[in-house]
Amino acid sequence: MRVGVIGARGRMGLAVCEAVRAAPDLELAAQIDVDSGSDDLDALARCDVAVVFSVPDVGLEHVRACIRAGVHAVVGTTGWNAERLDAVRAELEFAAGVGVLVAPNFALGAVLLMRFAQLAAPHYESVEVIELHHPDKVDAPSGTAGHTAQAIAAARVASGAAPMPDATTTALDGARGADVAGVRVHSVRLRGLVAHEEILLGNPGEVLTLRHDSLDRSSFMPGVLLGVRTVATRPGLTVGLEHYLAL
Repeated sequence: MRVGVIGARGRMGLAVCEAVRAAPDLELAAQIDVDSGSDDLDALARCDVAVVFSVPDVGLEHVRACIRAGVHAVVGTTGWNAERLDAVRAELEFAAGVGVLVAPNFALGAVLLMRFAQLAAPHYESVEVIELHHPDKVDAPSGTAGHTAQAIAAARVASGAAPMPDATTTALDGARGADVAGVRVHSVRLRGLVAHEEILLGNPGEVLTLRHDSLDRSSFMPGVLLGVRTVATRPGLTVGLEHYLAL
């Protein structure tokens, strides 16, 4: 399978290139920089699958370029919202058979953490999310934290759980974090961190803490390669690596 990497000079892109080179069933067919123009994107013609780790400002255009070239895309670029995902779906209407995976996190442990939080959330009165990343990350909260909060909120609604208690009436801006579908999400940016997420679930007399730590970008590579090997079998848009796992 011929694989291209968009954002190949970035930290994640370099790690993906190394992982693809080390995989006996994959060939690194193209390395494309984040700010590549149309001439560089022409290299997609040599690829079966492209891994996209660019930046939010250009991520949508890179995914569109993949779809228009008939190339499946495995996307780790952050900054996705409903409007951007709808734009991908609209593009895919004219590209029968092309698959796109947009994954907030490729670490298998992080995907399991999100699933565990979704299962636990309806059983607890209070749930909050803390995400911790290196200070070079451009978006807050992280896509992983947003995805986690939305899954928690959906699980609570489906179970008929009561609204979470919060008597706060005065607060400094941001003190209670971001409100994502009714779930509070707090972002930490600290030198020395890579990617970490913690979910706190509370009931009277007990607290359950779920946490995942990515200590090195190599932790994301098994998930990326799973996406590369699977995306062609899943036409259309898939959001979240959990759909490629038997959870």
